[in-house]
Amino acid sequence: MKIGPYTLNNNLVLAPMAGVTDRPFRQLCRRLGAGMAVSEMVSSNSLLWGSEKTKRRANHEGETEPKSVQIMGAVPKLMAEAAKHNADNGAQIIDINMGCPAKKVCNVAAGSALLQDEPLVIEILEAVVAAVDVPVTLKIRTGWDKSNRNGVSIAHIAQESGMQALAVHGRTRACGYRGDAEYDTIAEIKQAISIPVIANGDITTPEKARQVLDKTGVDGIMIGRAAQGRPWIFREIGHFLETGKKLPEPSIAEVRDILIPHLNNLYEFYGEYTGIRMARKHISWYTKGQRNGAAFRHAVNRVDTVEEQLTMTEEFFEHLQQEPRQAA
Repeated sequence: MKIGPYTLNNNLVLAPMAGVTDRPFRQLCRRLGAGMAVSEMVSSNSLLWGSEKTKRRANHEGETEPKSVQIMGAVPKLMAEAAKHNADNGAQIIDINMGCPAKKVCNVAAGSALLQDEPLVIEILEAVVAAVDVPVTLKIRTGWDKSNRNGVSIAHIAQESGMQALAVHGRTRACGYRGDAEYDTIAEIKQAISIPVIANGDITTPEKARQVLDKTGVDGIMIGRAAQGRPWIFREIGHFLETGKKLPEPSIAEVRDILIPHLNNLYEFYGEYTGIRMARKHISWYTKGQRNGAAFRHAVNRVDTVEEQLTMTEEFFEHLQQEPRQAA
């Protein structure tokens, strides 16, 4: 799959997720088989660009190309400035967020709220494309609500405005993350335009990835929540799409050997205080379904030093290796 001048290693993309797809997680997912990983969304509000949080979100040091940064906002001029700022600071692809259903985003008429205002969509996309020399991509939903699935119309706008690829989450803004993703609109979008289309939503297994590709005819698959605590899902899907065979589940030892370096990267990236707190959610995801997992999570979430968090996590996995798997 090509996006502008960039040919991806495969057609599997890590979805941008606020508070999740930081540099350590993007690097890990790339290493485990993702062809591209998109950053957390960066606000178009220039007052925030100097904040540590925003600088970390756009930090791509040591990452594999192409480096894609997602921007969010509702004012064309500010979005253009944000695109240029990020491109000047190393972003090789600018991704525009018109898919986020979060109330705090939609309440400022950004994210998927923009799908209600097609003229404004045109203004934003054209302003961003004019502001940068790098490829621009767009993430949307199938529409605002079930009565207003205007994804095909937005897709035409995207192509005509110069987008190099379009990712579509198979729900409307009103659906949030409830119910099952629907792929019919994504299939219609793929038929309607010629730029690469990437399907997103409820793709949790290699078999589901194959089904979605076959049903929609899209060029790529985007994985979000299913990669939390299972970054090896990209390796599993890639192997299945290539061979038709499923890889065995990673052993307890391998899960530990993926998690511990991930935690160390988080500590190094954020520093001890924030690193420990960011690590808690990842530890919870990695240990979900493991024997005595609930009790372990309750205990490990109460410690406040890197040494304690690492020691408890290593001991938990050591105990797991000595016992048969059992959900908790």
